[in-house]
Amino acid sequence: MTSPASSLPAAAAHPRLARVGAAARWTLAVLACLWLALCTAVGPLYWDFENGTIANWNWTNTAFFVLSFAIYLGLIVIMVRFAAGQRVLPRAISGRLSRAGQQHSNQALEPSQSQSVVADSNVSKRHATVASRFATLGRWITRGTNRFWKLALVFFIGWLWVPTTLLAAFGADIRSQIREFSWAWNQWTGLQQPYIGFFSFVPMDIYPTAHYMWPPDPTYLTDQHNVVLTVFYGAVAAFSRYLTGSNDAGIVALAAGQMLLAVFCCAATANRFLNRPWMGVAQSTKDKNGSSTSTGNVSSTTSARIAQDSAPQLAGGRARFLILVFFLCCPLAVFATISITKSPLFAFSFVWWFGIWYELTQTWKPTGKRKGLTATVPIRLPRHSFVAFVLSTAVMLISAKYAWYIIALQIVLALIADRRRWTTYVVALLIPTMLIHGGISLAISSGAIIGGDPIESRGVQLQMIARVASRNPEGISEEAKKNLSDVFNLDQMADAYSQQDADPVKSSGIQAKKVSYKWRTATPEDMTNFNKAWFEIVKDNPVIALDALLAKCFGYFNVTDQPYVSMDYYVTSDYVQKNSTWIKSYNHNWRERITGFTRSWGKIPVIGWITHGNFYVVMTLLIGAAEVIRRRWLTLMTHIPLLLLMGVMITAPANNFERHMLPVAFVFGFVVLTYWRESLAERRIARQAQSSASTTMTLPQ
Repeated sequence: MTSPASSLPAAAAHPRLARVGAAARWTLAVLACLWLALCTAVGPLYWDFENGTIANWNWTNTAFFVLSFAIYLGLIVIMVRFAAGQRVLPRAISGRLSRAGQQHSNQALEPSQSQSVVADSNVSKRHATVASRFATLGRWITRGTNRFWKLALVFFIGWLWVPTTLLAAFGADIRSQIREFSWAWNQWTGLQQPYIGFFSFVPMDIYPTAHYMWPPDPTYLTDQHNVVLTVFYGAVAAFSRYLTGSNDAGIVALAAGQMLLAVFCCAATANRFLNRPWMGVAQSTKDKNGSSTSTGNVSSTTSARIAQDSAPQLAGGRARFLILVFFLCCPLAVFATISITKSPLFAFSFVWWFGIWYELTQTWKPTGKRKGLTATVPIRLPRHSFVAFVLSTAVMLISAKYAWYIIALQIVLALIADRRRWTTYVVALLIPTMLIHGGISLAISSGAIIGGDPIESRGVQLQMIARVASRNPEGISEEAKKNLSDVFNLDQMADAYSQQDADPVKSSGIQAKKVSYKWRTATPEDMTNFNKAWFEIVKDNPVIALDALLAKCFGYFNVTDQPYVSMDYYVTSDYVQKNSTWIKSYNHNWRERITGFTRSWGKIPVIGWITHGNFYVVMTLLIGAAEVIRRRWLTLMTHIPLLLLMGVMITAPANNFERHMLPVAFVFGFVVLTYWRESLAERRIARQAQSSASTTMTLPQ
């Protein structure tokens, strides 16, 4: 990863180019604020499920838009000014506070003030006592979390009540995966079962997967939920049935195993961020006028000292406390530890992976000057970190199919920014992707398993067509109806439409579902006509199409929106409380009470925001905008996956589905800590550079 300082002289030599770059960076930040403000303003419109439309925009929505835009942009300005070492509070307020403090310290004491002096003295002593106690508490927190094993113990003890009192949390996905594996096992053992047939209904019809994708030779495994995970979950459940006669024991074992994995992943990453004093390279800094400065402007000795001083130190007690409180108390993290769906598994492995990227960006050391700049070389990744890099990549790939898109982009970015460690990225990223994703693709092409239906990625298109069919069926031309007729039943689409969820339109669900998607008879050629029909429908109904898009994704970027499906859903779903064998009888009422508490907490304005994923999505996007403005390209390279995950949210089938936001929420505390550290480093470097410059100017000529 090339030192960020290497690009600074060019910017300094071309001030006009620097101004254009600054304008472009601020434009990106403004666009992010506009998007967040729009999602906030349309919330009240789409909360009216029957009649909500952007056509009903009024002055109230405009006020929400302007106010939220001002707040979001104000937060970015505050973060940028803090990083630049500039005043955060307005001049009048900061000046008044400064004058008041100076006046209080210099005020002469009158005899009549003796009683107030004594009172003030007592107050000061109490404040000093409180401060001392907080300092002691901070030291104890630091001492109790300054090793990996201590952090792991804290997470384990803090989460132990979850698997012991709630056992497990799950929904329809794992039941489908278990059923899918059972049918495949029956086939392998020679049992004759139905396959392709208009009246038959097999596991692949539940999602559903179009019959044109099924190979001629019967197979019952699909890549709908990633086949590796399906085989693993199904095998554990099958072994549980062999020993106990039901799936429940296997599901409980899977939940306990996932909790232990969560303990390991969170402790490993927390240890990297909190306890490792990395020797990092300072990011680029800017003075108060916006011009760039670099360590190359001072002597090599000073450059090395600045780079060393800018390395992150051990985190203090406050940062440790806040990060631990989030993981141990926030319902997102607590319930995710035992939720047997693909998203929590991906989220915890992503946390592990995210920590290793932080280590990679920090393991650089200065080696002197080269062409007026501070030269740096990478430090070799330790063996245990390298193995962790490989394993975390593999777990991500087997838990979520979209992981390979994220990893593929990171490979490209890493090879551009860090060519010297190309072997690390080839072995830890490229090879696992080729083996796992490539192996699954090969199994699909050979007919060993059935691939996921491409209709899964067309949620936005489906919602647009279904909303038009529901709200304005006369707006669909005869040609569009003809192009759609071989793929979808428009009447059923209109009846199944829900602005929160595209799954009903895709005919996902049990046998009694509405058959809007003609998966039994559709062909690949029909999908070409589908795209034509979609384009024509959107062109003829642009407002309704925009409604469909916004209503399907606005909740991910609106902190005031309640989740469509929260993580506590999996704790008290009917699959747990009614359809399980014996799990439903274990602490049945306790599950209802604990989820009732978290839902009540989440509905409290402002205070409840911290329990929902969209709060962390919005704040992460704002921090990313501030990082763009401050030109922290090295850090942004490691944060690009968070932006891609936001894209996954927009294309996901449901609006404000909290399990899709887990990775962003889980690493949010580490993102904040990184921004804080780099901002303090920038401020220190700027002060030291100014001090060195002033010293040089005062030397005798």
